[in-house]
Amino acid sequence: MRTVVTVALLSAVSGLAFAQGPGRPGSGPTVTPEQFTAAQKQPYPFRNLRLSPEVRITDLLSRLTLNEKIGLLGFADLRRLGIRLSGSIEGIHGVAQDGPANWLPRHRVQTTVFPQGYGLGETWDPDLLKRVGHVEGYEARYIWQNPDIQQAAVIAFTPNADLARDPRWGRTEESYGEDPFLVGSLVAGMVRGLQGDDKRYWQCASLMKHFLANSNEDTREHSSSNFDERQLREYYSVGFRMGVEAGSRAFMAAYNAVNGVPCAIDTSILRGMAVNDWGQDGIICTDGGAYRLLMTAHKVTSSPSQAAALCIKAGITRFLDNYFAGVQGALKEGLITESDIDEADRRNLRVQVKLGTLDPADSPNPYRTIGKGPAPWLSNEHIQIARQAADESVVLLKNDGILPLDKSKLKRVAVVGSRSNEVIFDWYSGKPPHAVTALEGIKTKLGDGVQIATALGGEDAVAAAKEADVAIVVVGNHPNGGENMKWAQAEKPSYGREGLDRKSIDLEDEELVKQVLAVNPHTVLVLVSSFPYAINWSQEHVPGIVHLTQSCEELGDGLADVLFGDFNPAGRTSQTWVRSLDDLPPMEDYDLTHGRTYMYFKGQPLYPFGFGLSYSKFAYQNLSLSRKAISINQTVRVTVRVRNTSSRDGEEVVQLYASYPDSKVYRPIKQLRAFKRVAIKAGKTATVRLDVAAKDLSYWNANEHVWTLEPGSVTFTAGPNSADAAVSARLTIRN
Repeated sequence: MRTVVTVALLSAVSGLAFAQGPGRPGSGPTVTPEQFTAAQKQPYPFRNLRLSPEVRITDLLSRLTLNEKIGLLGFADLRRLGIRLSGSIEGIHGVAQDGPANWLPRHRVQTTVFPQGYGLGETWDPDLLKRVGHVEGYEARYIWQNPDIQQAAVIAFTPNADLARDPRWGRTEESYGEDPFLVGSLVAGMVRGLQGDDKRYWQCASLMKHFLANSNEDTREHSSSNFDERQLREYYSVGFRMGVEAGSRAFMAAYNAVNGVPCAIDTSILRGMAVNDWGQDGIICTDGGAYRLLMTAHKVTSSPSQAAALCIKAGITRFLDNYFAGVQGALKEGLITESDIDEADRRNLRVQVKLGTLDPADSPNPYRTIGKGPAPWLSNEHIQIARQAADESVVLLKNDGILPLDKSKLKRVAVVGSRSNEVIFDWYSGKPPHAVTALEGIKTKLGDGVQIATALGGEDAVAAAKEADVAIVVVGNHPNGGENMKWAQAEKPSYGREGLDRKSIDLEDEELVKQVLAVNPHTVLVLVSSFPYAINWSQEHVPGIVHLTQSCEELGDGLADVLFGDFNPAGRTSQTWVRSLDDLPPMEDYDLTHGRTYMYFKGQPLYPFGFGLSYSKFAYQNLSLSRKAISINQTVRVTVRVRNTSSRDGEEVVQLYASYPDSKVYRPIKQLRAFKRVAIKAGKTATVRLDVAAKDLSYWNANEHVWTLEPGSVTFTAGPNSADAAVSARLTIRN
């Protein structure tokens, strides 16, 4: 969402119980708290839990005025009926309250802040994402229902199911990675955690963004992402489909067009694919300002009423824009009918029913009591989950034996670099109760017996490094483009953010790394960044390199856990780290077959997709299949034995890829089909089971518009990353 739009819409999306006064379009008459409480006790049929959700919604719609129905396309005030509807909040890596964007500042509220989405992606751990989602959903409920706060909402704009197909994308920080199966698996974990395990109610609703093929910023308001139908089905839509399969019933349409049609009015992908094929029967909202952009940027019409009608007819159910007059005009001009509005409202209200907002006071909703007791973001449980996320997100990119650092052998340590003593919270961050910088985490780990010299850069940093037993250089990007930067601006070419794509992937601070290494061969590079960098020189010369992302409250503790060996790293790259911009097609080329992602890139990457080192060593043996041949509706069980050959307990991310040597149509060079993060004790062997369904080996037949399982052979390879095929086996596909 764009800043200018979001700020203007705070009152519309906040979900405050009594913040919406009369006069706003769609609002009802002034209602006092006493009148609201009295209305809650009225035995309207829409409160009757013995009735089906559809009957309850029909009853509620029958009681609304036309203006209230139009208001439900944004955020209507239904307090006269004793209903407190939920608006929406940002939530990419924790509930966004307060923070750099000053989200909903009526009550200053703290929340647990996890690593950026890109860091969560590098954990390769759907179970952890479920725990992270649960924390976020619980805290959203707490803020929504706590009697002293009652703000925010229980519909969260998360996860971001977009795919990071290009490292220049300014919002790479929000994505889980470049691979659709990895992203979809993590999206599903986040959705399940956020919404909860109850069969009737949701703890918090997941509203995914941005549907779809949305991974360029500079021209996003009018650009078109162009690709064929196969890539639509096999790549760009997969994360969203897997999110719907996991239970999400809400997503946001993107600003951009797809093959020339703006996403907000693309009937084929909204109604045709998402609604009809996937069964997405809930909210589909515009991005902030996207309704206006149909007239000003995409120029599909100059008429507000026609723009509104196009959206509603295509499947939009909710606007994050000043849409009211446009919808009124569309009704008056006969472009839509009241029944069209009823249909959209029904979809919005299905989500509200799952959240329990239409229920009576004695509802059996298991989440309605959240909001009592101490603030959850202060609990040890939530802090420890943030720390686990920080630990698991660290990727060990290089280690020539310098790591882990031995505290008993250190007397003087230099911690230098621009990011060494700060935790920078991005635009979609909340404000946590504490934040541990890299320097603070290292100090805590070393204790008082080790002297620590610090400097941000320059001669002071070099001098500090020269006298140290080890030099730790902490550098990286600023997720907001720099201090006090204007929207869509950044102080360095390699910085990106919403509204601005990166112009370089070179690390400007690599010069400091060179200077430090020149005076101290015992140097570790800590890259704290929201996206990949082409750190070619550092990879060749620096003995130890780790990567982690911005904005986690436990950043410093997670980093120190890995540097000093209290946590054995197993994070993996979730994107191909290329060596140069020359390795990439033009930014707005969305055809993957032109060399994008590990699936089609034929060059030599700096770090391949799925790459990450450990302090342990693992050996792969005996990839075996439960069957030699497979046909539609069957599943093959793939097992691989992985032995920890070292003396240190560790985790390995076992990755299974498929390739299609007999295919008569274009297929990826290889394709991730299963993975599992597995803990293996020193000297022990784990038998890892990975199930692959036949449908996941099929391709989208664009001629017949169906998934097709192609006869021939499939080669499975398993290993620690996409470039290391440690073991392999072949499967036959039958008709």
